[in-house]
Parts: sequence; C-alpha cells; structure tokens
Amino acid sequence: MHDITAMAAAKQGAARNPNFLKHQRRFPTIYDLRRGAERRLPHFAFEYGDGGAGDDTGIRHNWAALDSVELIPRYGVMPKLPPVGVELFGRHYAAPVGVAPMGSPIVVWPGADKLLARAAQRARVPYTLGVAGGATIEEIAEIAPDVFWMQLYRFAGNDHAIGYDVIRRAEAAGAHVLMLTLDVPVRTVRSREVKVGLGGGGRFRADWKMVASMAKCPGWAVAMLRNGQPRFANIQPYAGKGASLNDTIVFARREMGGAFSWDEVARYRDRWKKPLVVKGLLHPADAEKAVALGIDGILVSNHGGRQVEALPPPIDCVPAIAKAVGNRATVLFDSGVRSGTDVARALALGASAGLAGKAFLWGLGALGADGPGHVIDLLIDELQSALGQAGALSPAEARNIAVRHPGALHF
Repeated sequence: MHDITAMAAAKQGAARNPNFLKHQRRFPTIYDLRRGAERRLPHFAFEYGDGGAGDDTGIRHNWAALDSVELIPRYGVMPKLPPVGVELFGRHYAAPVGVAPMGSPIVVWPGADKLLARAAQRARVPYTLGVAGGATIEEIAEIAPDVFWMQLYRFAGNDHAIGYDVIRRAEAAGAHVLMLTLDVPVRTVRSREVKVGLGGGGRFRADWKMVASMAKCPGWAVAMLRNGQPRFANIQPYAGKGASLNDTIVFARREMGGAFSWDEVARYRDRWKKPLVVKGLLHPADAEKAVALGIDGILVSNHGGRQVEALPPPIDCVPAIAKAVGNRATVLFDSGVRSGTDVARALALGASAGLAGKAFLWGLGALGADGPGHVIDLLIDELQSALGQAGALSPAEARNIAVRHPGALHF
C-alpha cells in the first residue's frame, strides 16, 4: 500500500481534501462513488448525470475501449512515485487531470458548479465552466481564478451576439482558456432522461415521482434549499428581464444549437486572443483543419457517449490525432475517464491531459461538497501509481510507455 505522505509530497503542493482518508475507506474508487451516488440521489438526478444516448451503448464502448489499453512497464527506473505537475497552455497545473465542461450539473447536485470550481482551485487543476451551467462566469472567476476555463455552445442568432458577449465576459473575468464545442451538430434525445421526466423537450415540470424522490434524499433537499432553484445562470440574462427557468429553457432551445462551422471557428479565433480549444473532434483531418486555423488545443471527445451511441470511443482516436497535429497543438481527452489509470492511458497515447465529467457528478452524489475534491485526489493518486508502475518519470514521459492498443483507429 502506498505511503500517503509520499503521495502527497509527490503531488507538488496540490492541496488534498482534508477528509480524504475518511472518505477513502468508504469510496476507494470512483466506481464506489457511482454506487454511492445512486443510493443517495433522487432517481431523476442520478439518471440525468449517469445516462447517455440510446441504451448507453456509447458509454459502455468508451469504458471498454479504455480498459483494453495496456501499459507495458519498464522496471529498474525509479523507486518512488513520480511528480505529476504539468504545463498546459502556458500555465502550471498540479496534474494533467481536470473537470470537463458539463451542462446543468446542478440537476445532479444543487450548487454543483461552484463546488467543482472550488475543488479544482484548491487542487490546482483545470475547471471548465459550461455555458449552460448554474453559476455565472463572474462567480466562477472569483472562486477559481487560477484554473478557470470557459466552454461555449453555438448561439448564431443576431450574428453571434450572445456568443461574442459571453466571451467578452469570460475575457474580462480572467478565463484562461476558451473551449468551443463542435460535437453537437443536432439535438438528440437521451432515453433515461425522458423516462424520468427530463430532456423530452419543452418546459420543465416536476411531477409527483420527482417530488417523492427528492423527499427521500435529505442531503440533496438541503442542498436545494441552500442553493435555490436550478438556473441557467449565463443564459438567463439574454432570455429577458425576469425570465423564469422555463422561459430560459425555451429561449435556449431556440437560440442555442448546431456545431460551429469552420468559418465561425475562425471568427472566434480572431476575437479570442488567449488559448482556444475545440471540443469533440474524432478525425485527424478535422484536427488538421483546426490547427490550420490557429487553434491551440483539441479535446478528443464523443460528448461522453451522450449524443449518438454509434460514435467511436475517443481513446481509439487519440493516437491518430496526436500524430496529425504533432507539437502544433495540445491534445486533451475526455469521455469515459473513471480513474487516474485511464488518464495515464490517454497520456501514453499522446494526450497531454484527461478531463472527467461523470466521475465528478458521482462524487457530488455520493459525498456532496466533499465529492469533487475526493475525485481529484483519487485521480491524482491513481495516475501517479500508474506512471510509476510503468516507469514514467513524469506525465510527459508517459508517451515513452509501450502500449498495446487493439482498438486504435487508422485513418
């Protein structure tokens, strides 16, 4: 068993959740957090955060593809856990792990966005606020000034007036990275959300099953009382003065949607002078196009299996994209990260960092405010163990690890 003190020291000053040891005994893995979240959350909240497209085939494929990647160790290298600090887009972070952008994590746990941002700031890892999140750009900038990234969906109306105003606010607030999401060209339906009364289109109305489910989950109910009704904090101001939650939902469905065209990406590149990432690429030819437009980073992703279950697992696309862009752009990875070992797999295949989404929602569901910090600690500890076991002296050296990757795609 690893020495806890040595592990903390190797994290290069990343602040560990003070309740880590207590929580570790109950939830030693992120899978344990998933089981805890299912027990503790209202049914509709768990289904929203846990589900994907169709019958979740895409999610299962993402996990299976990661599980198939084998790291072949080299021994006699070093007798200690390696440091895991990393440089991303000119800034130092405590580890190549981070919080992926998520839409409405407040449905899973009230106040989620702020809790995620606070944990990321404490640990010094990237946090990406989704434009459809429940906290404003300005609130997150105050909570997480050193690690704040911003995600944007396409608002094409009035010549992108909303999108341009969002990035103006993000720049003024001090966001370090802007991420444009390309992997939602059409709106899709998630069956598990529909079955519990969410995601079917139109206005939101809580039925008696939702209310009963809330009443059985006191921790969630207290968080709701403390944080108030869920809101689309960054979209609501554009929906009109005094817009209600349902007014904002209708507005967002009308104004937000479609994938950015490459011409539109170029326009945002001209306006945003800081690092710019495009999210959702799976084909190396698209990565080449992004680099030609001056994009700084590519997040290889299939939206976590939440759009169409027929898409390939992103981990199988990482090597081809990393080869295509070389050192011209930073390759990031998400969709299926459940452990630090998954992050090590992505690093070995050419990514510079791995972002997690569902893992953080499970952490919130199982542990509330302590959940995001516990997830970060687990990811960093497991990443150190995997790199150390494989003989890599740093995240950068992970690319030297020999890998067996049966699902790698060759374009």
